Amino acid sequence: MNWHWINMENSPRKAHFDYFRSLQSPMAGVTVNVDVTDLVNRCRADGASFYLAFIHAAALAADAVPELRRRIRDGKVVEYDACGTSHVEPLPDGSYCYCTLYHDMHWAEYFPYAEAARRRCLEQPTIDEAEDVEGLYFVTCLPWLHYTQLIQPTAGGDESNPRISWGRYAPDGQGRLQLPVTLLCHHALCDGIHIARFYEALGEKVKSIDSVLP
Repeated sequence: MNWHWINMENSPRKAHFDYFRSLQSPMAGVTVNVDVTDLVNRCRADGASFYLAFIHAAALAADAVPELRRRIRDGKVVEYDACGTSHVEPLPDGSYCYCTLYHDMHWAEYFPYAEAARRRCLEQPTIDEAEDVEGLYFVTCLPWLHYTQLIQPTAGGDESNPRISWGRYAPDGQGRLQLPVTLLCHHALCDGIHIARFYEALGEKVKSIDSVLP
C-alpha cells in the first residue's frame, strides 16, 4: 500500500491535531441509518453475499475521504493512497477470526476474490494479523441487533485505524431496509464534516452496485 507524509505544521488543523492527540480518549464517531433496500434485493437476486458487498462499499466510501486514509505514525501523519479492510469472520464455535481484503477492483471482480479470501481464512482461522495493519480499516458486524449506538474498544493514544461497524437491517415505516452503520475515527485526523462525507459517499457506493453485478 502506497503512502506519503502529510505536513501538519502548515495544516489549518495543526492546533486540533495537537489537542486531540493529548486526550486519553481521542476517538469520535456516530451511528447513522443507511438505506440498503436495493443492495439487499440485488444481492439476493444474484446470490451474492450482502456482508461482503457492504464491506466493499464501506471501504470504497472511506477511501473517498482522504482524512480516513490518514494514520498517526511516530507523532507525524501519513496518508495511504487506498486502504484495505480487516473484517471479522464468524466461526462455528461462536468465536471469530480476521480476514484481510483489498478493494482496488470492480464489483464483479471483487466477489470471487473476496469469497476465496474468506475460505482461506476459515481454513486456518486466527486473530493474528498476517501483515502491518496500519493501512487497514477495522470492520465488524453485529447482525443480531438493530442498534442505535455502539462503543468499540480502542488502544487509545495514536492508534488511529478507523472502525466501521453495522448491525441488523430492519424496515422503516415505508418498508425500506435501514442498516445502522457506525464510523469511529481519531479526532486528531477527522472532524464531523469528514464523517458526514463518508456517509454521503457510502450512500452513493451502495447504489452503484446495481449496474455492475453480472
